[in-house]
Amino acid sequence: MSEVRSQKIHRREDKVHKRIKKIGIIGAGTMGRGIAQVFALYDYPVVLVDEKETILQDALNNVKSRTEPELWNKVSGHIETSTNFEKIKDCDLIIEAVFENMDVKKEIYNVLNNVCKNDTIIATNTSGFSINKLAEAVEKPSCFIGMHFMNPPKVMKLLEVIKGEKTSENTLKSILDLSKKIGKNSAVVNDSPGFVSNRLLFALIGEALRLLEKGISDKEDIDAIMKCGMNHPMGPIELADFIGLDICRNIMTYLYESLKDERYKPTPMLESLVKEGKLGGKTGEGFYKY
Repeated sequence: MSEVRSQKIHRREDKVHKRIKKIGIIGAGTMGRGIAQVFALYDYPVVLVDEKETILQDALNNVKSRTEPELWNKVSGHIETSTNFEKIKDCDLIIEAVFENMDVKKEIYNVLNNVCKNDTIIATNTSGFSINKLAEAVEKPSCFIGMHFMNPPKVMKLLEVIKGEKTSENTLKSILDLSKKIGKNSAVVNDSPGFVSNRLLFALIGEALRLLEKGISDKEDIDAIMKCGMNHPMGPIELADFIGLDICRNIMTYLYESLKDERYKPTPMLESLVKEGKLGGKTGEGFYKY
C-alpha cells in the first residue's frame, strides 16, 4: 500500500472517529444519569432529557453526590438538562436509557427519526432486548447500535457493544473509539437475547437461587463460595438484590421466553419476593435485609 493511499485511509478513519462530539441521553434514571456523568467527566457536552423537570433535578443531585467536589463544576458545566427533544437535534450520538419496555423505546426512536441529523448514531443501553428488533423503529438502522453500560457506569470499566445485522462498520468503529476515550474496555458481541453479559450472569444467578431453594446451602455460604473461591466481588444472590429482584425477574422471564431454556426460568422464591414488594437493596429487603 502506497504512503499516499495509507494517509487517505487514515484521514477517512479519523473523520469517522472524530464525529462524536456531543452526546444526547434519553432517560435520567439510574443508568442515564450515570452515563451522563461519565461523558461529562471526560469533557463531552451532554444533553440529558426526561419528561419532568423534577426527575432531571433529582438526577443532577444524584450525580453531584457521586462526584468528587473538586470535579463538580466541570461535570455540571458539561450537562444540560431538558424536557424538550429538540435540544438534542445537533447531537452526534444519542443514547436511549429508559426502562426496559420495547414499545416505549420504539416510541422514542420514532420521535428521534424526526429530530436527529441524518448521520446521528442512535444507541440503546438495553441490557437484553434484541438490537435487530429495536432497529425496526429506526429510520437508519445502519446507525443503530447497542451500548450496554454496567451499573454504576462511573465505576464499571466494561462497555458491551452490541452489533445488529444492519449496524455499519463505521458506526461500530465510532463507538469503539469513543469507548477508549471515556476509559472503557469494550467487548463486541452480535445481537442475541441477553447478549453475553446477561446470558452468563443470569444463568449463574438462576442456579444460585435453585441451590438455595433446594436447601443445598444457605445464601450466605453460596455467596461466600463465589466471593472467596472464585474471586467475585459480590455473590450471585447478593448481586441479585443489588440489581433489583423485579429487574432480575423481568430479564430472566425475557431470556426464558426467548431461548426456551429452563436455566433462566424465574424460581418460585424470586417470584414470591417480587410479589411481596421485597425487591432488594432499594426497598430495604430482598433475599437479605438492609
